Amino acid sequence: MTEESGLFSIGQLARTTGLPVRTVRFWSDLGLVPLAGRTSGNYRLYDAEAAARLDLVRTLRELGIDLDTVERVLRGQVTVADVAGAHVRALDAEIRTLRLRRAVLSSVARRGSTTEEMRLMHELAKLSARERQRIIDEFVDEAFAGVEPRPEGAHIADGMRTMPADLPDDPTPEQVDAWIELAELVADPSFKARVREMAVAGSRSSTVQAPESVDPAPVMEHAGGAVAAGIAPDSPEGQEVLGRIVSADIPRERRLVLADTLATFSDRRVERYWTLLSVINGWPRRPEAVPAFEWVIDALRA
Repeated sequence: MTEESGLFSIGQLARTTGLPVRTVRFWSDLGLVPLAGRTSGNYRLYDAEAAARLDLVRTLRELGIDLDTVERVLRGQVTVADVAGAHVRALDAEIRTLRLRRAVLSSVARRGSTTEEMRLMHELAKLSARERQRIIDEFVDEAFAGVEPRPEGAHIADGMRTMPADLPDDPTPEQVDAWIELAELVADPSFKARVREMAVAGSRSSTVQAPESVDPAPVMEHAGGAVAAGIAPDSPEGQEVLGRIVSADIPRERRLVLADTLATFSDRRVERYWTLLSVINGWPRRPEAVPAFEWVIDALRA
């Protein structure tokens, strides 16, 4: 700083701010740091305000803010608070992407995935919440097209649309795997056809009272126990277990109708759909029910 003018040469300003001369010159040429004057030899001179502006520019640049935005801040076109808020949102998105990549890589390492599987997993994992919801909505719309909107037994359409607003900020490899499996499942035409079969059957039966029904509680208790114990449904012991679930007085024809009805609404892949949703959403896991109902179906047909 010259004692006479209180101004800095570019070299003095660089030493004061700790910035390289070339950086001061570059930012000065962009108009971010205005000149206070020139010497008789046409050398640049800067005042104390220039030093303060340089400090601000350096701070904003170290925070990753581009020079165009820095210039808008200096000109008063946007506040530092506005810029900071925008960059917080950008950083949040970047952090979320990095966490997703980490989760995908963890899943790949655990599964020993191929390069193609890794690409698919990464592409699906980085989908936005809206894009993920669109995949599920399209599946549900096609599977339930033309079905009454709220028939008894076909209300699963609303439930099947239930997706989290987004994957967790720090998804586990299990949640990434669940989303990959779910996306593959809803893209399977045979699964879509099976869900539609259930929806249509539920719609048709919504106005008809079935003569017999099965309480899920004894199915899980008795049939579930029989499955665990390895009791064959067509064995005498199996038929005894069945008698604890449905009345032994039901005629065979009605038993077969009941078995067909249960078979229509029992599907392991549909149950897997709900399990995957539970994993993604972090819901409590429910025990599998379909194996117990399959046992009852076989016992009724025995």
